[in-house]
Amino acid sequence: MANAGLDGWLQSIGYLAVALFVGIESLGVPLPGETMLITAAVFAAATGHLSIAGVIAAAIIGAVLGDNIGFGIGWFGGYPLLRRFGKYVRLDEAKLKVGRYIFMRHGAKVVFFGRFVSVLRTYAAFLAGTNRMHWSRFLIANASGAIVWAVLYGVGAYSASSVIAKLNAPVEIGFAALAVVVIVLAGFFVRKNIKRLEAVAEEALPGPLEGFSAKPKPEEPAGESDR
Repeated sequence: MANAGLDGWLQSIGYLAVALFVGIESLGVPLPGETMLITAAVFAAATGHLSIAGVIAAAIIGAVLGDNIGFGIGWFGGYPLLRRFGKYVRLDEAKLKVGRYIFMRHGAKVVFFGRFVSVLRTYAAFLAGTNRMHWSRFLIANASGAIVWAVLYGVGAYSASSVIAKLNAPVEIGFAALAVVVIVLAGFFVRKNIKRLEAVAEEALPGPLEGFSAKPKPEEPAGESDR
């Protein structure tokens, strides 16, 4: 039923539907962007009304534009919100530094491989912006991931259209379940090692983050400076 609805979008506006669904999902709204890519590839193989090259190009354009908008939302909106209200959900400056450190060291991997994981695909760009990943590094990883993802899924679905049409929903459910497991395990690892990660992040990023005040130094005991 869901695919029938997506077919209607494809029949109405064609490649634009692929770019819209993928782009809106990429900027942080949980639309079925990957399902639209697969459905469009199968639609192209079955009807010939769309070309697979056009479907792939539309998916790449949508992914890159959507992710860059999501990155900007995270940079200009996400970080200020966390800086101001993070303390109410136990996200103090030390934990924000951990996020900044992770994206400084491993952000390219998160962005590239996040394109293939359903939940991360929606929020990786926003998180990259929130954690102040350098935009040029983000753009390279983002564009590379979008190209590889669109080609693999588009060509794969186009080549095996009859099988994909039957297995699309179970495969999507399987990938979603795998994404939840990965995120839960990653969260457990970070929580268990948070003190060590905070120390490493502080060493890599000494001093206050943007918008935070420098912590006052402890006062010396009376007469200590005279010794």
